Amino acid sequence: MTGQPLVQIAGLDIGYARHRTLIPAVAGLDLTVNAGEVVAIVGESGSGKTTTANALIGLLPPNGRITAGSALVDGVQIAGAKERTLRRLRGGVVGLIPQDPMVGLNPTKRVGVQVGEAVTRRGIGGPAAREEVVRYLDQAGVPDPESRIRQYPHELSGGLRQRVLIAIALAGRPKLIIADEPTSALDVTVQQKILDHLGGLVREHGISLLVITHDLAVAADRADRVLVMQGGRKVEEGAPGAILTEPRQEYTRRLIAAAPRLAHAGQVVPRFDVRDREMPEPILTLTDVSKTFAVTDPRRGRRGFNALERVSVAVPRGQTHALVGESGCGKTTTLRIALGLEAPTSGSIVLDGTEIAGLGWNELRPLRRTAQLVHQDPFAALDPRFTVRQSITEPLAAFKVGDRRAREARARELLDQVALPAAYLDRRPAELSGGQRQRVAIARALALHPRLLMLDEPVSALDVLVQEQILQLLADLQQRLGLSYLFVSHDLAVVAEIAHTVSVLHGGRVVEQGPVAEVFTNPSSPHTRELLDAVPGRAAARRPAAGVHA
Repeated sequence: MTGQPLVQIAGLDIGYARHRTLIPAVAGLDLTVNAGEVVAIVGESGSGKTTTANALIGLLPPNGRITAGSALVDGVQIAGAKERTLRRLRGGVVGLIPQDPMVGLNPTKRVGVQVGEAVTRRGIGGPAAREEVVRYLDQAGVPDPESRIRQYPHELSGGLRQRVLIAIALAGRPKLIIADEPTSALDVTVQQKILDHLGGLVREHGISLLVITHDLAVAADRADRVLVMQGGRKVEEGAPGAILTEPRQEYTRRLIAAAPRLAHAGQVVPRFDVRDREMPEPILTLTDVSKTFAVTDPRRGRRGFNALERVSVAVPRGQTHALVGESGCGKTTTLRIALGLEAPTSGSIVLDGTEIAGLGWNELRPLRRTAQLVHQDPFAALDPRFTVRQSITEPLAAFKVGDRRAREARARELLDQVALPAAYLDRRPAELSGGQRQRVAIARALALHPRLLMLDEPVSALDVLVQEQILQLLADLQQRLGLSYLFVSHDLAVVAEIAHTVSVLHGGRVVEQGPVAEVFTNPSSPHTRELLDAVPGRAAARRPAAGVHA
């Protein structure tokens, strides 16, 4: 049951000062969040979602300015508030769960110390503080919290790190939790657990939850009310069922159309059906590949960890084979072994007719022209000092392909292939959007005319509209250039859009594989069924349509 508004925003304008010019980021925003209510703000990158959240907690960057309007949090006016006032709000009234847990957590401090900082701010110390830390880690769903308090962030999985951030937010006993893209990098089952847990905390403790997300399916499943933003303005607001079934604005309709999980009411509907077709010869084959890493356990000493056990995968020429599964299942390890970046403990890897297991760096280097990698985070993959021209021509120079004029022509041709104007050749990564950076990363991967692209979560960090564009680009390039893809993703709806065949990994083993149309519509493995059941969007489809207002 919701009470009086905890957050009241009226006519809020926020801008960023750059070169003596104020660039608007949020304009005329009205928003309320009641006690015990879950409100989701959705929209594409640059729509003003995170700027709004940062303003509420007083964490706008130095060049950020609230230029008009009012923002009340628990009766305190944020606009123009002094730092002393904002500090009293942080933690005790408003808790923040940031998007990236590795950035949100201090890598040099143990988990227990970081949760303990929020506890000691409330005046609790000694053994009582330790008990509180363990209790909040347990509340946040961290298993064996007594042991976890001694670990560092790098020793935890992505899902566990996200739970630690939730524990830190809870430890301040806030009235409002702001969750900024809390599950964007998590697989669907971990995402489901995290969101289930946050929802339970709202119900049990009456905490309000403001969810910032680009995933309309997550928002529609979890929120009591959805607010859609575009270009810094609110374009639509209402109950999730109404937003999905009776959207008034064209922008909202575009968001829904770009989210395949919503378009199919939470069902994963494969785009390709190759069940009755003869499969092409594979360009890449992994046969009985195993990988054991040596790890040091404080209790057991040095031992072996089996990351992969007898994994067999084939990528048909001109088609897309996907690897799906939970975090830690072995997807990325399989990808690295296939690319020759990691040596298998045993097994065979045949790339375009060449056995690459056991080859040295000099022998593998020529094969880099056959297979190229597209990373998950294009901003991290691109050198921030390089222009787009330098990034794209770097592989050509490394392999001594063409002269300067030929490389320039190839760079222009590649930008045209990824639908970017030639004027972008002189830009640097910081001057590009996330989708534009990913297009540049794809262009660079194509520079040497590879026949196989290995794509590691290439759209997980992108909003749904840009994600749709990149997936369509990959499909077009495959058709035009005859490319083969090995596509790693935790998002089964994305896999259904692009892949012909799929391998489902669990605990380092392949538990099911075959045509996507067969595996996703008639799964034989319980783990595959669990992954499919965790795909968001189904609850939203069942919600009643009521309460839309633009």
